[in-house]
Amino acid sequence: MTISGLIGLAFIIAFSGLIILFTAAKREQPESGLRKIPAFSRLRRAIGLAVEAGSRLHLSIGRGNLTGPESAVAFVGLSALEGMIRSASTGDNPPVATAGDPSLAILTRDTLSSTYRDIGNIEHYDPTTGQLAGFTPFSYAAGTLPIIQDEKTTAHILIGHFGNEVALITDASERNGDLTLTGTDNLPAQAILYATSEEPLIGEEVYASGAYLNAGPMHIASLRAQDIFRWVLIVVIILGVLFKLAGIDQIFTDIFGGLL
Repeated sequence: MTISGLIGLAFIIAFSGLIILFTAAKREQPESGLRKIPAFSRLRRAIGLAVEAGSRLHLSIGRGNLTGPESAVAFVGLSALEGMIRSASTGDNPPVATAGDPSLAILTRDTLSSTYRDIGNIEHYDPTTGQLAGFTPFSYAAGTLPIIQDEKTTAHILIGHFGNEVALITDASERNGDLTLTGTDNLPAQAILYATSEEPLIGEEVYASGAYLNAGPMHIASLRAQDIFRWVLIVVIILGVLFKLAGIDQIFTDIFGGLL
């Protein structure tokens, strides 16, 4: 194995070890130390109001393919769905989720059923709350519109892979006066969401959704581990600059080039 391969393996082992360590150490106070993100504060208030008023929440995890790079943000959306169910399970109308990919729709229903079973509330599980809205971008947007226009739905969370069709969804939500919290990995769609949604998540904020929606202590532990490795990368970059100035940058490149 090459030096860069050994460094990559050490990175994975260290990161996994930190997640396990922080999960065990912060299980009783999982949210201590997290910075405030206004979008999630508003969403928690919306969940509380939905439970009190008997309205429902809608989460869309987009149309990403599980075999492609967009699968990462889709799994973030599933984690957010789990957190929403745990927070709104006592309401009269359970959260509804939509997807634009068949495999994601299956995982959505599985997340719904497993979460309700985990919290001991399986009788509230309704298979129709996990829906495949459409197979193509605009059929997916069109299939999502009836849920947005439903008077019982008061807040919409869009976390997943979207394209330009997401503008149709956010426009319908704005016309209804509903709260819209959005996040995506697609840069053109992110620009659209920044202009059309009330609470857009920028950059890596979308990947913190599980931690802020109480999906489990491991999500928060992952954020803490990421913070540590950010500082490690900052130190590595500074060392690279210093090595470059000292004229010995080739040594640094041989060691860290494969990793960076």
